[in-house]
Amino acid sequence: MPNHLVSENSPYLLQHANNPVDWYPWGEEALSKAKFENKPIFLSIGYAACHWCHVMEHESFEDPETAAVMNEYFVNIKVDREERPEIDSIYMQATVAMTGSGGWPMSVFLTPDLRPFYAGTYFPPVRRFNMPSFKEVLSNIAKVWRENAQEVDRVGNQVLGHIRPPIHKPENRNEITTEALEAAIKNLLDSYDWEYGGWGSAPKFPQPMTIEFLLRRATTDTTQREQIIKAVTHVLNAMSRGGMYDVVGGGFSRYSVDNFWKTPHFEKMTYDNAQLALAYLHGYLVTGNADYRRICEETLDFVMRELTHSEGGFFSSLDADSEGEEGKFYVWTQDELEGVLGSEFEFFKAAYGITPSGNWESKTILQRALDDSTLSARFKMEQEELWQKLSKCHARLLEARSSRIRPTTDDKVLVMWNSLMLKAFAEAGRYLNRQDYLQVAIRNARFLLDNLYANNRLHRSWREGQAKHNAYLEDYAGLILALLALYQSDPNKEWYLSALKLADEMVEHFADPNGGFFDTRDDHETLLVRPKDTQDNATPSGNALAATALLELAAYGDRTEWRDIAEEMLSSVYGAMLRYPTAFAQWLCAADFAVGPTREVAIIGDSQHAETRELLNTLWKAYRPRQVTAISPYPPEPDAPALLKDRPLFNGLPTAYVCQGFVCLQPVNSPIEMESQLAGNSNP
Repeated sequence: MPNHLVSENSPYLLQHANNPVDWYPWGEEALSKAKFENKPIFLSIGYAACHWCHVMEHESFEDPETAAVMNEYFVNIKVDREERPEIDSIYMQATVAMTGSGGWPMSVFLTPDLRPFYAGTYFPPVRRFNMPSFKEVLSNIAKVWRENAQEVDRVGNQVLGHIRPPIHKPENRNEITTEALEAAIKNLLDSYDWEYGGWGSAPKFPQPMTIEFLLRRATTDTTQREQIIKAVTHVLNAMSRGGMYDVVGGGFSRYSVDNFWKTPHFEKMTYDNAQLALAYLHGYLVTGNADYRRICEETLDFVMRELTHSEGGFFSSLDADSEGEEGKFYVWTQDELEGVLGSEFEFFKAAYGITPSGNWESKTILQRALDDSTLSARFKMEQEELWQKLSKCHARLLEARSSRIRPTTDDKVLVMWNSLMLKAFAEAGRYLNRQDYLQVAIRNARFLLDNLYANNRLHRSWREGQAKHNAYLEDYAGLILALLALYQSDPNKEWYLSALKLADEMVEHFADPNGGFFDTRDDHETLLVRPKDTQDNATPSGNALAATALLELAAYGDRTEWRDIAEEMLSSVYGAMLRYPTAFAQWLCAADFAVGPTREVAIIGDSQHAETRELLNTLWKAYRPRQVTAISPYPPEPDAPALLKDRPLFNGLPTAYVCQGFVCLQPVNSPIEMESQLAGNSNP
C-alpha cells in the first residue's frame, strides 16, 4: 500500500512511495503529527542519483521489520535535497557539527520543534564498518526519547547554537585588490596536486569554479600566468582522459573515487556538466587547445541527447546504477570491445590499454593510456587521422551501448541547475559560432520563464507540467546571470529586462539587513533557522552568485548602487577567500570582476548587418571575462540598458562604444580599432 509520498512530484520521493515505511513529505501534516503525538521525527534526506541512498532503501526502508519500528516510534519524513536545499543545508550543518562529516543519505533525528539531537548518514542493516545497525540506532533513539527527555533537549539546544547564522554586521570593510587575488592564486598553486591534477586527494572532485577563477586571472597581466596555465592545462588534461569523463558518450561523472580520475562515482549531474563545459570552453579560448573545445562540445551534445526535455528544460541527473549495479551501463569487457570494433580493436586497445582482466572489477573503465603524440608515432598517422579513427570507434561503442538498459533519469527541472546549463549553451553558442547551441539556450530560457515564473514569483522545481516549491536565492541569482549571458549572445531585450526584474525581486525579498542575502524568501515557511550559506560547494553559493549578478547588472548602468552591496558582500568573506580559495572560488570570480578593469561595450547596429556581424565576431573571438555587452539596432528602445542610452551611429555605420567605468573611448566602426580599445591601447 503506498505511503504519503505517492502524490509527490520528485522522482526521489516517488522511489520511496511503496516502501512499508509510513513516509511523509516535509510539510504541515507531518510536523503537526509529530507535535500532536509527541514523537521524534526521523528525517531522511537524499537524491535520486545517490547510490548509497538506494542501498539504504533496499536494506532498511524496504524491510517490513525495520519499517514497523520506524512507524511505531517515529514520524518519518523523506526529503529530496535537490528540491529543498534549505532543509538539506540546515541539517547538513547539524550533521557535520555532531559527527564531523556529512553525506547522503543523511539521517537526522529531530524533536517535534525541529531541533536535531542525533545524526548520521548511511547506517547498515547489521553492525559493520564500526557502525551500529540501523535498527539498533532506532531502538536506542526511541529509548532515549522515552527515558531521557532532558538530555535530548540539552543536545538539541547545543546543536541549534552551532547552526544559527551570525547576526552581527562586519565592522571593517576590506578592499579587494589585485594583490589579494594574487595571494589567492599563490595559495591555489601551492596546494595543487602536480602529480595527478586538481586539489585534494581521493575522492577527487572536479573544481570548475577554481579553474574558472584561474582562467580569468590568466587573461590579465598577472606575474603568475605561466604557472596558472600550467596548472589549468594539467587538470583539464587529467580529467578528460577518460574514467570520470565518458569518452564514448561525452559528459562527466560526479567525481573520481581514486586519485587517477579513473574510477568514477558514475552518476552524471547537470550542474557538474554545465560548469565543466564552461571550464573547457574557456580553457580553449585562453590556450587555443582544440581538445578542450572538443570536450566542451561533446559534453553539451551529451546534454542535448540525454538530459533535455522535449519542451526545452534540462533534467537533473542520470543515476549511477543500472540493473542494480553501479556503473554497469558504462563499463566493458575486452570481448565486448573487440566484438564491436573488429579491425579497429588493436588500435583502440593500444590507445586505452585494454587487458583481458580489465582495470575495475574485471571490467574496463575507458581511460586513455597513450597520449596523442605517442599513439600517432606508434601507428604512424597524423593527428587529424588519429582523432577521426578514435571518433569512429567512440561512435560505434556509443551505438552498441545504446542497446543496454539505461540508468534512471531524474527528470525534474531545477531552475538553478538549468541556469548553469543555460549559461554554458549561451556562451558556447556565442564563442564557437554554434547556432544550434544558441537555440537550445533560447528554448531553455523561454521554458524557465514560461513554466517556472508564475504569480509574480519564481519556483524551484518543475516536472510533468507542475511547478513546485519557492525558488531560493541561488535560483534567482543563477537565472539572472544566465539571462545576462544569453542577452549578450542573443540581443533580445526581454532577456535583460527579465534579469533586471528578477534582481529587483531578489534584493527586495532575500536581503539580510546585516549584509548579503538569506537563502530563502521573506515569505518562506518558518524553519529552525533562516539559512544563509556563503561557502561554495559543488555548485556556487547563492550569495556568491548574487554578488556576481549585482556586479554585472551594475555595469549595465541601471542599478549602479548594487555595486556597493556586492563590494560589501565581498568584504565580508575577504579572509575566507584567501585562506580557503577552493571553498570560495565563485566569490573569487566575483572579486576578479570587481577588481577589473571592467569594460562596458555598447554596439549599435542591426545584428544581421554585415558590419555589425564583423564587430560581434571580433568581440567574441577572445575570452574577456570582465566585460558586459549590450547590442541594439539604432535607435535603442527606451527600456534598453542604460549602457545603450544616447549612443548615436558614428559615420552612419554600425558603431562600437568601448567604456570603462562609463567613461567611453571614441566610437569606432572598425573591428580592428575596437579590438585595440578592448586591449587597452587607446585613451578616452
